Amino acid sequence: MIIKILADGGAMAPGPALSQKLGPAGINIGQVIQKVNEATNSFKGIKVPVEISVNPVTKTFEVKVFSPPSSELLKKELGIEKGSGIHDKIKVGNASIEQIISVAKTKFSNMLARDLKAAVRNIVGTCVSLGILIESKHPHEVQKEINEGKYDKEIKNEITETPKEKKKELDDFFRKIKEEQDKILKAEQAVKEAEKAAQETAAPTAAASAATPVKAPAKAKSAK
Repeated sequence: MIIKILADGGAMAPGPALSQKLGPAGINIGQVIQKVNEATNSFKGIKVPVEISVNPVTKTFEVKVFSPPSSELLKKELGIEKGSGIHDKIKVGNASIEQIISVAKTKFSNMLARDLKAAVRNIVGTCVSLGILIESKHPHEVQKEINEGKYDKEIKNEITETPKEKKKELDDFFRKIKEEQDKILKAEQAVKEAEKAAQETAAPTAAASAATPVKAPAKAKSAK
């Protein structure tokens, strides 16, 4: 019997769904949870796909952990809670190529990519939908640079540590981007609130006009 679950990395807790599946098989649920938490401890804070193979006859089990979705790994790497809902307009982070390589290495074993460079391109593609800049550029531009071989040295040597000075430059660049975004969002919100206030003001006036009875014109006196 194979049970597939999406566990909280390093923090899986007992639940009725798992109990209903493992209980009848005579498997110690506490041991399963402990094993899953040990295997997913390096993925704390994110959801992790886990496969539990159970042998009802021998009362034994095996836990197999798959790497989390690329989007979850990217969010953890950059320390962001969620991606952008409107990625063409709002950016949520600015990653270094080293961080992209790090995520690609983690995800590589569960990807169909033929090599690390292809895996890196795949992760760069995920950055588009999340609204993440790379090297202070749009991911599409970075894809082109990867194809041209600009980051071959970093990828070949599997460099995953971002130099402190470079990290500071990326953070400073994104800080300016975020300030501009916040100004735009604040201005748009002000316009929406003004429009809403105008509508609320106009509504009672329109209602009052509709409720006012219209007097019928007086009939002309007939000539005698």
